[in-house]
Amino acid sequence: MIWLIAGLVLFFSVHSARIFADSWRTRCIQVKGENVWKGIYSLLSIVGLLLIIYGYGLSRADPVFLWTPPTWTRHLASLLMLFSFFLLAAAYVPGNHIKARLGHPMYAGIKIWAFSHLITNGRLGDTLLFGCFLVWAIVGFSSARRRDRLAGTVYMSGTAKGTVITFVAGFIAYGVFASYLHRVLIGVPPF
Repeated sequence: MIWLIAGLVLFFSVHSARIFADSWRTRCIQVKGENVWKGIYSLLSIVGLLLIIYGYGLSRADPVFLWTPPTWTRHLASLLMLFSFFLLAAAYVPGNHIKARLGHPMYAGIKIWAFSHLITNGRLGDTLLFGCFLVWAIVGFSSARRRDRLAGTVYMSGTAKGTVITFVAGFIAYGVFASYLHRVLIGVPPF
């Protein structure tokens, strides 16, 4: 469990710099330059992610069960994940109504992803992994929206075309991941 915890601490320390130490982050970028900051950020993120993957794999090999989720939670999680993929697509497709409304659909998608996995997995490693992502996404979304209000940020209004592309891209990504990639990458068929 120590590798999973170490990975989570490293990954979320890096990804929370803007949330908890925005002025420090800004000074670092000014002093070292944006490319150096992005390089260090990326390197530490990759190391943290690799530790999370390794630690999570170990936690699955020697699981500590906290509870046994009912079967219906898998069906609910599958439905919730469709919405998560729509939100994740909205973060990248320009000119969609979802991004215009939420501002930060990636955080919202991660919240749904984490919650849906929390309700379907009763092991300690799962609770740590998905619980940390859920808390981080809640705090990150709130912080980003607060920064937007203070800065007077106005998001580009969405178009029907951008929104349709968002839903089509999200649906295709969901279909590929749910029918194939989840089993291959995670080792668990979602259905």
